[in-house]
Amino acid sequence: MPQIKPLIGKQENICAETPGDACGIIVFGASGDLAKRKLIPSLFALFQQNLLSDNFYFVGCGRKNASDSEYRKTCKEAIVDDINNDKQTNDFLNRIYFISGDYNDPLFYTNIKNKLKELDNKYGIDEGHIFYLSVPPQIYPTIVQNLGSSGLSCNQNNEPKQKVRLIIEKPFGRDLQSAIELNKKIHKCFDESQIYRIDHYLGKETVQNILMFRFANAIFEPVWNLRYIDHIQITIAESLGIEHRGGYYDKSGALRDMFQNHMLGMLALVAMEPPASFQADHIRDEKVKLLRSIRLVDLDAWSTNIVRGRYSGGEIDGQKVCAYKEEEGVKPDSKTETYVAAKMYVDNWRWKSVPFYLRTGKRMKRKLTEIAITFKKVPHSMFNLFGIDELPANVLVLKIQPNEGIELSFQAKRPGSKACMSTLTMNFNYGDIFGTKAPEAYQRLLLDCMTGDQTLFTRQDDVEVSWGLVEPLLEKWKNDGSEPSEYPSGAESFADADTLIKNDGRSWRPL
Repeated sequence: MPQIKPLIGKQENICAETPGDACGIIVFGASGDLAKRKLIPSLFALFQQNLLSDNFYFVGCGRKNASDSEYRKTCKEAIVDDINNDKQTNDFLNRIYFISGDYNDPLFYTNIKNKLKELDNKYGIDEGHIFYLSVPPQIYPTIVQNLGSSGLSCNQNNEPKQKVRLIIEKPFGRDLQSAIELNKKIHKCFDESQIYRIDHYLGKETVQNILMFRFANAIFEPVWNLRYIDHIQITIAESLGIEHRGGYYDKSGALRDMFQNHMLGMLALVAMEPPASFQADHIRDEKVKLLRSIRLVDLDAWSTNIVRGRYSGGEIDGQKVCAYKEEEGVKPDSKTETYVAAKMYVDNWRWKSVPFYLRTGKRMKRKLTEIAITFKKVPHSMFNLFGIDELPANVLVLKIQPNEGIELSFQAKRPGSKACMSTLTMNFNYGDIFGTKAPEAYQRLLLDCMTGDQTLFTRQDDVEVSWGLVEPLLEKWKNDGSEPSEYPSGAESFADADTLIKNDGRSWRPL
């Protein structure tokens, strides 16, 4: 039974954290950008908080030739800004090892197996291995198959080792069929209970807070339905372009890269029914039930319910930036979208006829991720004698990034005349209240994997239902040869996207 460390200050603060189990983390692609920017710093942060087991080690695996000491130097450079204790830092770095080899070579996995046996003895670990695939998705099947054939995932009777877990990064396939095929190949070597599909958005503190906010407070859930809510907007706007990922992004696009996973994941959390408990499968069951309730729209009607765009040249923060088609790695005849906006409906008793407006785009005016719940206006203004015939709606905003928090707007009297009224905003900011910024999402996700908690990880049926929702549209865009609309870099929106919501007498929240 894992020990839970209470982190309790005042009586109203109810906090508990479970330290990670004894384990070795083995990262394939350990010399890549993700390991240096996210994984190593996140593990070091957990180490500093005493949330890693004393029986812990890290093995980096990759094609690059590097000794243990050379790789430790790279890791130290990745955490240099967080070092405040040399002894602690050296203890962490001394637990790091590196093995080089070819992902297609069975001998590579034999070497890994022998190294893990040696380190298990050194650190007192009983096959508690977490394999993290930080490599291009097309390499997933090769690594998984070799982990299986080398006996690293299953025992001699081909039964899954429950202490062995597999973490894979999105994308989980390119469409429904490839997702199904990928799941079949992985399931030949790993049971679903061993598989942790990471969507880093679900690891963000304020995304997790959706569950706490909805289900730990009695005052919100009674009004969380079609009777009181007019509509919901979910926005993921990025000021960055595709950076140096032109080759990948041009084959993906916004619908695959953001909409199918992050956007639908947040929609599911904000709209799902209360789970029976905080257990992983109870929560994931409700997410999948919600996704299955999303209305499949006749493709002929998609033109009024979904739009796509592509950024042209413009300015971001006073700096000129190029158009998407001028980015390195993008094909001259590309029809890839960098922006998607959609109106969706959830056909169940709670949400029937409540529109959900989703939008995500690159090279927008600023970086912003939020979920805005707009409530219905009061049915009758008793202040019409004073010329106030219509009152603004209350809006609850769950701010995911960059300024994590919660915002609620409502009407109140201001000092002055009898009917002096204005919209006031209660603003809760994580940094101001807790005196610290929210932890990196990968800290949460890595720790959950170490403790065997799959709550924030995507299940097989979730992946396949999500792909089933967007695949008809992907096929339509592929077959009709249409071009995305252009929008200038640095824009808040553009005409086609505005029309989608203005046709309903509503407007996008400003970026």
